[in-house]
Amino acid sequence: MSCREYQAFTRREFLHNGLVLASAAVTVPWFLQSTGAALAAPDGAATSSRPGVPEDRILVVVQLAGGNDGLNTVVPYGDSRYYAARPGIGIAAKDVLKLGTDEGLGLHPRLAGLKDLYDNGMLAIVQGVGYPNPNRSHFSSTDIWSTAETDGIGAGWLGKYFDNQCHGSPAADAAAAGQRTAPHSAGNGQPCKGHAAVAIGRTAPLALQGHKFRPVSFENTDLFRWTGLDLHKSMARPYQEIAKLEASKAEGANPNAAFLMRTSLDAQIASERIRAAVANKPGVNYPGHALARQLSMVASMIRAGLETRVYYVSMGGFDTHAGQGGVNGSHANLLTQLAESLRAFYNDLKSQGNDGRVLTMTFSEFGRRVGQNGSNGTDHGTAAPMFLAGPMVKAGVHGAHPSLSDLDQGDLKFHTDFRAVYSAILAGWLRSDPEKVLGGRFQAPAVLKA
Repeated sequence: MSCREYQAFTRREFLHNGLVLASAAVTVPWFLQSTGAALAAPDGAATSSRPGVPEDRILVVVQLAGGNDGLNTVVPYGDSRYYAARPGIGIAAKDVLKLGTDEGLGLHPRLAGLKDLYDNGMLAIVQGVGYPNPNRSHFSSTDIWSTAETDGIGAGWLGKYFDNQCHGSPAADAAAAGQRTAPHSAGNGQPCKGHAAVAIGRTAPLALQGHKFRPVSFENTDLFRWTGLDLHKSMARPYQEIAKLEASKAEGANPNAAFLMRTSLDAQIASERIRAAVANKPGVNYPGHALARQLSMVASMIRAGLETRVYYVSMGGFDTHAGQGGVNGSHANLLTQLAESLRAFYNDLKSQGNDGRVLTMTFSEFGRRVGQNGSNGTDHGTAAPMFLAGPMVKAGVHGAHPSLSDLDQGDLKFHTDFRAVYSAILAGWLRSDPEKVLGGRFQAPAVLKA
């Protein structure tokens, strides 16, 4: 490949959807198939980070896509107005998993796994989370949560965190230092790794995409690899020779060419290490849910000592306009999957001795309306609870439940800005300056231990 051909690709185009290696050659840029050398991780590269420094801390984000019904998740069973608004889908007080608060709150009976975490001091429930002038569009509201901008425009909040911690990638670090082998120096003095964020899914979520930083993203580790050897094993040697040749060419080429080559090699190294990590069987039994499979992969990567600081997983189906049900039904099944998956995940982490390193945050783009609709479901609403899990959280209920009488055209009024929760995580867990990431100051709730 000539330098002129390299110039056909720009940094933005190459990184648009993260470093994703697909299964078929026709879906991958040619240079990535032909030049990403299958390099093994260097000795010691997969060892755990030093304890007690931010690099050693991990954030796992769980997206509940579709708009989770917060009122049937954290149930205000002590408020008669809840039952008046939901005669067909309300959760009877006798079935609620009581939280022992004075406000008459409890969890949906299918959230037994989360109740176990709560009882063991590992679950914080943040009430009434939302933002001003709420948007009830799935896409727009998801963008708002992803960017931490009320117009939903810009880079992702976690992408901006990485932008502020380092130059965005090992290749960018090296380019900024003027040498390919430059140390990966982050803004806080800790190294910035090439796969510092990993998303499980077909595309990299906006939340992880910074101005410079892009995550590694894959749906299945079998697809996250170079596929030339599937054609014939004899391709291995020329494949590596081409990689060496093209890397030497790119070394003296224009900045875009050098960036593309280094990034392709970074991607291949990440591919090898991630696939090796996920190949190991989990230490505990996981349920057969899609979310559980994602979290099992994350736990395997954590056990393997990858430098990844942020993992992102998701589950959909929460747009329950019809047939939502109460104790049973579609929403109850979704909550079962969430609770069982998170309980297995933390059991796995505990068996590894890594549970104290991992903070998990759940979010959904909005809650549902207070009153049920004519189809025994709920329509798009506003405020809803968030969950934070792990031994580092201040367990319990944070903030009062939104009023069921003082409504905004049938919707709950939020009292905790979601960016305040982000601020708590950025400052208290990731040891980053929230103002630089979020572009403003937000009063962080005390959801984490000192």
